Amino acid sequence: MVIAAVVVDEKNVPKLEELGVKDSKKLTPKRRERLFDEIIKFLDDYVILELWPEEIDSRAGTLNEFEVENFVKALNSLKVKPDVIYIDAADVKEKRFGEEIRAKLNFEAEIIAEHKADDKFVPVSAASIIAKVTRDRAIEKLKGEYGEIGSGYPSDPRTRAFLENYYREHGEFPPIVRRSWKTLRKIEGRLRTELEVRKPKKKGQVSLEEFLKGQP
Repeated sequence: MVIAAVVVDEKNVPKLEELGVKDSKKLTPKRRERLFDEIIKFLDDYVILELWPEEIDSRAGTLNEFEVENFVKALNSLKVKPDVIYIDAADVKEKRFGEEIRAKLNFEAEIIAEHKADDKFVPVSAASIIAKVTRDRAIEKLKGEYGEIGSGYPSDPRTRAFLENYYREHGEFPPIVRRSWKTLRKIEGRLRTELEVRKPKKKGQVSLEEFLKGQP
């Protein structure tokens, strides 16, 4: 997980718009990479947090609480403190998410927390690009060690295929994925059932597959 916080002077927002800064999901990886250094030129300050699987798995509370904690950590780490903070709300209740962050800040600021903020506010779009490029680079490094792992998202068949093949070969998942990920648990449950069905049976024992075939 990568979290980015950026500080942009109001006068530079139109310049970011001219660059074509928008929701990172609407840009190709190459376009995001090209924009990365251009965006930083117009920032007064920025902070990037890279959170690894073991950090997420060892969290004490919910994933939302973990995100609040690290959003706050990123914002409090800024040397230039913004007067207004735009946040992509990770809670179904936008206002609650914003208030939880406000309560833990070490400075005063107006909080605007909304869903899909990366598609509505240029500073959030800029932060989303910074975070996405950082994540893309980390994924490329992991590919150098593990081979094709896909994008790392659950919708990516390449990622699911990598995890399934790794589990079949090693009997466990690689350390680069968090154990609390629902996708991982689904794959593990299915593969365990598959391996159990295919396990050689003892003499006189009927396998689950044979048993099911004999049912009406």
